[in-house]
Amino acid sequence: MSSLRIGLGEDTHRLEPGGPLRLGGIDVPHDRQAVGHSDADVLLHAVTDALLGAAGLPDIGELFPNTDEANRGRDSKDFLREAYRRVQEAGYQLVNLDCVIAAQRPKLFPYKDGMRHAIAGVLGVSVGQIGIKAKTGESVGPVGREEAIEARCVALVSAKAAGRE
Repeated sequence: MSSLRIGLGEDTHRLEPGGPLRLGGIDVPHDRQAVGHSDADVLLHAVTDALLGAAGLPDIGELFPNTDEANRGRDSKDFLREAYRRVQEAGYQLVNLDCVIAAQRPKLFPYKDGMRHAIAGVLGVSVGQIGIKAKTGESVGPVGREEAIEARCVALVSAKAAGRE
């Protein structure tokens, strides 16, 4: 069996007036903000779930439930940091992340590098291991109507020790 494992994470948050938009561990200037129990960072939530899934661990909602007041307004970097600690404890290390953000506005190209650096910093990995793409909703559906923002992420991890499957 292979020592490589893949995980998929996705998240959606509704948008409401206000800002900035917390995304990928940075604040993106915008007139709308994501709504959630924590800081509502849809990208970090997707990354966290992808990593947990790759290692066969419980998902973000099980580890950091929105019924726990300790998680209200919590920085999603905390979730990601703890999740990756658990992934490493389970014997895996990150090979790479491939992420897609769907948002009608704002244009995210100017912010992708900052997000990549923020995520790499939390995980203690190279920026080259983090891929981020941005798409619009083509004015269709909740994303296109600027009612929601979505993120998806695929994580590839490898066993740290020979023989780990």
